[in-house]
Amino acid sequence: MTVSLPEVLAELERIAPLHLAADWDNVGLLVEPRPSVDATIERIHLTIDLTEAVLEEAIERRADLIVAYHPPIFSGLKRVTQRSPAERITLSLARSGIFAYSPHTALDACRGGLNDWLVSAFGPGSASAIEPVDAASSEGQGRVLQLTAPLRLSDAVERVKAHLKLAHVRVARPADSGDPLIRSVAVCAGAGGSLLVHADADLLLTGEMRHHDILAQQAKGTSVIVCDHTNTERGYLPILAQKLGFGGAVHVSISARDADPLQIV
Repeated sequence: MTVSLPEVLAELERIAPLHLAADWDNVGLLVEPRPSVDATIERIHLTIDLTEAVLEEAIERRADLIVAYHPPIFSGLKRVTQRSPAERITLSLARSGIFAYSPHTALDACRGGLNDWLVSAFGPGSASAIEPVDAASSEGQGRVLQLTAPLRLSDAVERVKAHLKLAHVRVARPADSGDPLIRSVAVCAGAGGSLLVHADADLLLTGEMRHHDILAQQAKGTSVIVCDHTNTERGYLPILAQKLGFGGAVHVSISARDADPLQIV
């Protein structure tokens, strides 16, 4: 069974409306090796990063469409040669006839998207966007959660590790705070440090935050959990796979070769 590419693109737009993406981002259909109006999709391959290894995997799986959370084309390409991975990947996609799509910050900002999934690690509460798209919207970048039931920091850490399937995370806690009580949490997937410095919460969770920003948060009594960039994102892919299945009409696979480049050894 197959679904037309326009139907798949419409579903991706429904899941993560592209107007929610940050102004600096590059989202949507990025590689169109043939006219999309006539294309059909039987196999979709999901990944966080579209590396050359992931592309090889997608070709082996005979994927028609790769949905890469991070845009494989981000800044403007001035040439398409064999010089850089981004250029080689673009050429290989065109040569293999594989479409490539990226939702990136649109998926971060939407309802039921990546940041809603990330903040759900801490249990029920009242959530709002740190940077809403407008004053009346719950959509936008980042999330702040006022917890229904407060947690100790040690419990919050264990919830994050279980949610992200990580053996270890990095934690900064206020000096002489023991095991502080957490009543509110702010999260931003990926490199969210620059957004979270504007949030008012007892605990911040992100993939990356600058050293001096962590020190500043620690000094004002805020705890910080840092997990490395894509560890805060990859766990959402099974949810996206369920949303894109079209009742079994499309086979959706998740890359086994996609991984955070940093390892704790």
